[in-house]
Amino acid sequence: MSDAVLRDLAERLQGVCLGRALTVAVAESCTGGLVAAALTEVPGSSGYFVGGVVSYADAAKTALLGVPETSLAAHGAVSAQVARAMATGVRERLGTALAASVTGIAGPDGGSAEKPVGLTYVGVDDEQGTDVRRYTWTGDRSVNRHESARAVLELLVERAEALPGRGRAAG
Repeated sequence: MSDAVLRDLAERLQGVCLGRALTVAVAESCTGGLVAAALTEVPGSSGYFVGGVVSYADAAKTALLGVPETSLAAHGAVSAQVARAMATGVRERLGTALAASVTGIAGPDGGSAEKPVGLTYVGVDDEQGTDVRRYTWTGDRSVNRHESARAVLELLVERAEALPGRGRAAG
């Protein structure tokens, strides 16, 4: 997957968000900032993109996003529960209309029979609630990270298109 695919999705998201005056934040783990980089690659992204948190370590997920330690202990960092908490946490902390999260096992190591390399959860949170989707990619580390970033951007576009406009965007 090329960065051009991510940029195209980021441009599409920007058009929807600016047109509806929606603000966006992201919480990333396995993508390591790739989503935020794609968003900020597009000129004018400051009109809607508030910011992001790269919370690679569990302690950062708890301290920066409010992910409950009990969720991490019971389900692990790569879980629907943690993706949900990350999306909600970043939206609440940055005060945006829409937020997304991603947590996964990019590889090549770290997988198990229960949670294989490529397993990824993408979450999105807005005033209508939180949705989490599960994916299992089959590429190498770079491909898995890019596929995860693409999934985040696609879900953000989908949810942004479903939300009503809000007035003025961030500036």
